[in-house]
Amino acid sequence: MKQKILESIRVVADYPKEGVLFRDITTLLNNPVAFSMVIEHFKERYSGEQIDFVVGLESRGFIFGAPLAYALGLGFVPIRKKGKLPYAKVSASYDLEYGSDEIEIHIDAFAGIQNARVVLVDDLIATGGTVQSALKLIEKVGGKCVEACFLIDLVEFGGSKEIANSTKVYSLLQF
Repeated sequence: MKQKILESIRVVADYPKEGVLFRDITTLLNNPVAFSMVIEHFKERYSGEQIDFVVGLESRGFIFGAPLAYALGLGFVPIRKKGKLPYAKVSASYDLEYGSDEIEIHIDAFAGIQNARVVLVDDLIATGGTVQSALKLIEKVGGKCVEACFLIDLVEFGGSKEIANSTKVYSLLQF
């Protein structure tokens, strides 16, 4: 299964800059067999784990998180970039290579469920800054992340090790 999924991801050399091997998941997304395999794999991982919600990080976390929530029969909670959510929210900032950014979550994201157990989903983890901020937001609105789940872990950037102090981490593929 992993080999089939790996083969469905296009590798683009020297993008966005020279020396970088970019993992383009659009070829996985338009491959119904490979995409279905990913969602089914994640579903099997979290079935029976007493998860209340799936949380997805904007924007590619929505691509994997929403179908996973559907497959598990759970609600989906988006964490969005600043200014994209219309209702009362809390925010957290994180550092980028050249500056900072903010993400937000609605204050009622977990529909009044105390200590909601959630799985956080995104397409990949690199440095982990966005994920660290997301974990803080989940806690601020009354949730507990039982695991952060990624299609790809870019191991050399160390993000999965960084967030392992805060929650369990799972990635289907490592590069």
